[in-house]
Amino acid sequence: MSKYLMNSIYSATEGEGIHIGTPQVFVRFQGCSIGCLNCDSKDTWEFTGQELTKDQVLSAIEDAGGKRFKRVSITGGDPLHPTHVPNVLELVKELKSRDYYVNIEAAGTRIVTEIFDELDFISFDYKTPSTGVKTRASHISKLNELYSGKFQVKAVIESSEDFQATLDAYNIVLSTNESLNFVWCLTPSYNLNEEFPLERFRNVIKWNEENGALFRVIGQQHKWLFGPDEKQV
Repeated sequence: MSKYLMNSIYSATEGEGIHIGTPQVFVRFQGCSIGCLNCDSKDTWEFTGQELTKDQVLSAIEDAGGKRFKRVSITGGDPLHPTHVPNVLELVKELKSRDYYVNIEAAGTRIVTEIFDELDFISFDYKTPSTGVKTRASHISKLNELYSGKFQVKAVIESSEDFQATLDAYNIVLSTNESLNFVWCLTPSYNLNEEFPLERFRNVIKWNEENGALFRVIGQQHKWLFGPDEKQV
């Protein structure tokens, strides 16, 4: 029987993106090789930790509130790392058989169709220059083709360079698609050990409006409430 390498399973209110404010259970896989410079969950990088069976994961989801919420967000770490894919696919299929609404937090580096086909929703990152990682605009075009209306794109904005890179990517995607049927969110960065970045937040709103209001600016509610360093919120 395969074991799931897990960081944590807990209930919390969605703090970012278009589902902000929605209670759900987060299933956080352990292990990520992407290496974003501004990652706020570096404790999930190492591929070592607690190993659980599928039944233990399902029991933990129910104990965390799954029976009440019937919503799960699969995150990490990187749940789409090849070592996790078989277990994530198995888990998603089991959750769907139990009538759960299932979202995945995808890092923007991979499209895994066998998993995406089974999901209710995909939250897909666009990695900006401040992350030190690059997302292919072609990935977003492919999502728009295959999963129209079933995903969002989220970009963390640290600076005007990040905003411009996101705007450039948006225009590339638009140029290769007749229409875009998804929401592209801008998340003003709120870094570890940082006071609430009010000026940055206002700047992101201003840049968006000055460039045609193509995006939806949504902050990280959980960090407003608990600060940028608190986990499992």
